[in-house]
Amino acid sequence: MSESNQADLLRGVNLYLIGMMGAGKSTLGKVMAKRLGYRFFDTDTLIEQVAAKSIPEIFQSSGEAGFRTIESQVLDQLVPYTRLVVATGGGIVLRPENWGYLRQGVIAWINVPVEELQRRLQGDQERPLLQRQDWPHHLAELLARRRQLYEAADIHLNVATGDTVEVLCDRLMTLLEERILPPPSTTMPPEG
Repeated sequence: MSESNQADLLRGVNLYLIGMMGAGKSTLGKVMAKRLGYRFFDTDTLIEQVAAKSIPEIFQSSGEAGFRTIESQVLDQLVPYTRLVVATGGGIVLRPENWGYLRQGVIAWINVPVEELQRRLQGDQERPLLQRQDWPHHLAELLARRRQLYEAADIHLNVATGDTVEVLCDRLMTLLEERILPPPSTTMPPEG
C-alpha cells in the first residue's frame, strides 16, 4: 500500500492503542501516526499536563480512583477530534464509560507476553502499580484480570520478543487493511 493510501486508510477515524504497561503503545503510536499522517497523543502525558503532577504524584495524592477519573476526562476530551493515534494507559479498559469513547474509533490491542513485559519493566520506578516486592506476580495478575477486556478490541496485534517497531507497524497496517477496507464489490452485472 502506498504512503498516500496509508494516510486515507482509516478515513479520519482515530486509532486507539490499548494494552498493558510496557507493551510499547507510545513507541508504536508515534510511528503509526507518521505512517497514517495523523497526530499522536499519549493519555498518560496528557493526564500529567492536566493535573500538573506526575502519575506517581497523582496516585499518591488521589489514589488509583482519582487517576482513573482524570484518565476518563482526558479520553472524553480527545474523542471529538479526528485523525489521531492515541496510546492509552494500561488500565483505561477498566471503566465501562471509556469503552464508549474508545468505540468511536478503531481499537488495537498490543498483546505482549507477560514474560516480555516483566523483562521490559524490570527496575521501572515510575509505575505506581509496580512499586511492590512481588511486582512480577502482580503484573501477571493485572494482565490476567484485564485480558478479557483487552480481547474486546477490534484488532489484536501479537508481539513477539525481538519484533522491531517497523515490523509491528507493518503488521498493524496489514491488520487495519484487512479489518477496515471494504470487501470487493459484489454487484451483479447489468441484465442484458
